[in-house]
Amino acid sequence: MDDSPVPGATPPAPETPPPRSPQPPPLTPAAAAPVRSLPSPPQRPRRRWGLGLLLVVLGGLLFLGSLVAYALFMPSGHGFGGDHGAKLHEVVKEAGNSHERVLILTVDGVISGDPIDGVGESLVDLIQHQLDKAAEEASIKGVILKVDSPGGEVLASDEIYLALVDFQEQSQKPVVVSMGGMAASGGYYISTASQWIVANELTITGSIGVIMHGMNYRGLMDKVGVRPEVFKSGRFKDMMSPDKREEDISLEEREMIQKMVNETFQRFKQVVSEGRKAANKVNGENTEEGDRGRTLAANWGDFADGRILSGKEAFEHGFVDELGNFQTAVDRMKAIAGLEDPELVEYHPAFDIGSLLRFLGQSPARKIKVDVGFERPQLKAGYMYFVWPVAIR
Repeated sequence: MDDSPVPGATPPAPETPPPRSPQPPPLTPAAAAPVRSLPSPPQRPRRRWGLGLLLVVLGGLLFLGSLVAYALFMPSGHGFGGDHGAKLHEVVKEAGNSHERVLILTVDGVISGDPIDGVGESLVDLIQHQLDKAAEEASIKGVILKVDSPGGEVLASDEIYLALVDFQEQSQKPVVVSMGGMAASGGYYISTASQWIVANELTITGSIGVIMHGMNYRGLMDKVGVRPEVFKSGRFKDMMSPDKREEDISLEEREMIQKMVNETFQRFKQVVSEGRKAANKVNGENTEEGDRGRTLAANWGDFADGRILSGKEAFEHGFVDELGNFQTAVDRMKAIAGLEDPELVEYHPAFDIGSLLRFLGQSPARKIKVDVGFERPQLKAGYMYFVWPVAIR
């Protein structure tokens, strides 16, 4: 093909070359130096939270362990609260003159030496502590003992009786008893320590006597083919054993047990006689006949055969001094102690860390108790009781 230009035609414009990309500036010596990496920031030391927390936990456990050990092994009653008096706090039941106060002491339920709380203190201990504090308090002018009990263990009843007698002798402060629905057997036993006894006409009292309870199940053992093997050091070592045949219980053994019961019964009668005579001696100095109380009937021993008495019968035979209610007992305390408007108070056990730790440290293997208003324990075999048994079975 002929590529020559056509005459008269405009020659084509020369092609423009594409623009070149800008060239980087020449490297200077400084820029040509190798690039250095920036140093990493200094790392902070790791917080040793794990070790610190472990030390805190171990320290806390060691401290609590020391408290528990101290609470468990220290003598009962010598805890964080100091002496027994400091472990009782006062509760005002009825406002009045704070310089003329009367302590209300309550015995409610079966009288027993068994612990009544988690720290091992019994009803006897609690009453003794309250009497000790009342004796020390100058503003306490007397004690009203509220009794609503079918009685209880012989030893516990006697210890409370002696504590009440000692309190009156040492402090010269009177004790007035206000019987509730029941003040039988041991409940009456402790009441005889007072200067004045008030009972309701319908109060169940009396039941002056002793009972010793046992159970023999040898007949049942023979029926199921169980035979006991007994090894003993003396012929009376198995006295009152529940697996002895009736024909194996000798007359001599029965006489020995009955002798113990009779001796305890004589102690009961002695307490009634001496207690009522002591009250008559003090009250007999009053000019008004109604303020002299009641004297035991000449034949009172005929009613000390275990029978129960109503409050009215007890009043007629001189076992109590007055018929009435709790307010009657308060009015009687006013007359005896010369008070106008006394403040009525109670002492309650104070809560402290020692009591809590001792409670938590007790064995969890405990019997479940059903609350029926008051404790209803079974009579323990081999124990002697001042008790009306119908009320606790």
